[in-house]
Amino acid sequence: MANWKRLIALALSGALCLVLLAGCAGEDEAFTLSVCVGGTPESLDPIYAQMAGDQTILNHLYENLMRVAVDVSGEATVTNGMAKSVEQEENQDGTVTYTFRLRSAKWSDGRNVRAADFVYAWRRLANPATQSPYAALLSNVVGYEEARNSGEMSQLQVTAKNDNTLVVNLNGNHEWFLREVCTSPATMPLRQDVLAKLKEEAAEQNNLSSGGEMEHRWWWDPTALVTNGPYQVSGYAKGASLTVIANERYYSTAARPASLIFYFASTAEAAQTLYDEQTVDVVSPLPEARLAELSMEEDWTPTPELTTYAALFNGNREPMSDILIRQSLCLAIDRNALAEAAGSAARAAGGIVPPGVPDSGEEEEDFRETAGTLLDNRPENYENATIQAKTLLADAGYDSGAALGELEFLYAEEGNNKAVAEALCRMWQETLQIQVTPRGLSAADLAAALGSGEYDLAGLALTAHANDAECFLRRWISGRPENVVGYANSAYDTLMAIVSTAMDGSARLGCLHDAEALILSDYALAPLYTEGTGWEVRETLAGVCRDARGWFSFSNVLERKA
Repeated sequence: MANWKRLIALALSGALCLVLLAGCAGEDEAFTLSVCVGGTPESLDPIYAQMAGDQTILNHLYENLMRVAVDVSGEATVTNGMAKSVEQEENQDGTVTYTFRLRSAKWSDGRNVRAADFVYAWRRLANPATQSPYAALLSNVVGYEEARNSGEMSQLQVTAKNDNTLVVNLNGNHEWFLREVCTSPATMPLRQDVLAKLKEEAAEQNNLSSGGEMEHRWWWDPTALVTNGPYQVSGYAKGASLTVIANERYYSTAARPASLIFYFASTAEAAQTLYDEQTVDVVSPLPEARLAELSMEEDWTPTPELTTYAALFNGNREPMSDILIRQSLCLAIDRNALAEAAGSAARAAGGIVPPGVPDSGEEEEDFRETAGTLLDNRPENYENATIQAKTLLADAGYDSGAALGELEFLYAEEGNNKAVAEALCRMWQETLQIQVTPRGLSAADLAAALGSGEYDLAGLALTAHANDAECFLRRWISGRPENVVGYANSAYDTLMAIVSTAMDGSARLGCLHDAEALILSDYALAPLYTEGTGWEVRETLAGVCRDARGWFSFSNVLERKA
């Protein structure tokens, strides 16, 4: 295939915005915005931050190559951040080269933002020694596996051609690269010299501490951070709040709050109290009681999250290796009842990919809406489904589910997982006489059990670090370490291989839909319900934007004029 180049047409972001910019305060009417979107930061290191509140803070302190912004129509789009321009080249060997020309921008200490700052940050993210949960974001970069296997990060094909030019080579055409990878907090730039200095200072503080485990990390004093985003930290009261003020060296002069105060709350109920008492003007997430109230309103629907909670069947272990057993278990599931047990914002799953994930078509339709519901959740059909489930069990050679012996269903002890696990095990007992005992574990112990294959059935929240269907489906490719159900289907692998290399968006989309339908027809797992969320914002504000991955942007917030 001949080489060719084209400028990137920026895709609509998987973000939700509350934007009505007309009638808002002008640039000369700066104000302070107070919000509560989480608890005390667990990490302000971009490659480790997993809490939505922590990622929200980072989103205001640092700026990536691309960023989520609000366009003139009030929609959220991905636009240029530190990258002044982006060029794409499809190579003869099937790889794709992205060339980013950086704008003239500065860090908060006056130093220029350089391409080398991105190279350092991305190599640090990919390095197996850092054990970042987001390393796989770079798995499509050429040299990723080689770099991780050897520990030599120079093999990762992310290079600085010069101070203003960053070059990234991908192993195929991944449509979500700009939209998701280049806007993620995990891939934000970092200064190597700053980290070295802050790590040294943190080590000195730890040496002065009186025994115990280390308390300080390099970001332990947020006021010392050197940032390149629209804000920098001006004050930090651990356990209470963090204040950021406009970064005077930020390249954009667009109107934004002069300062933000992030209040911390240990529970959603405590956060709601801050909102009710008018201490903050934005609150997320909402407690179950408030979600239940909202669910009673006719025009309210929860905002989808990038999570599908599923029952996993260990296909490498008897009796789950028998597709008839797996199918029987799937048909005996009442997803509507499980969604009710999971909470007011949960909904019965229609497939592996949850609502809110965009299609890759030109109309940016919802993937789940385009594919339709692949699972029959109609209440009137459940009784017939259980009859079929019993027939399948008999076809597998079991007159009664009791003959399967006692099985275990493992789940992480958090949220409403216990209620869901107990309800699910009751369904299997009542409809099939299969004795399944629910057993709660810590998240770490559950991950260990899944990784070792020492389980029969398990409940797991399937999430994705990028808002694209490919990221929900590629984990089930044969041989991948995260494929903990042992699923192996050459047809599925072929479909996913086409997805990663297809230059035609329609072909890619078709393969994604076919792959999801195929794995569900093999009953490798049973999607149970999808998760949702909600937040509240004062009516006096406009421009609050929540990314589908969970974090917020308040950089565009303005006060409406009376």
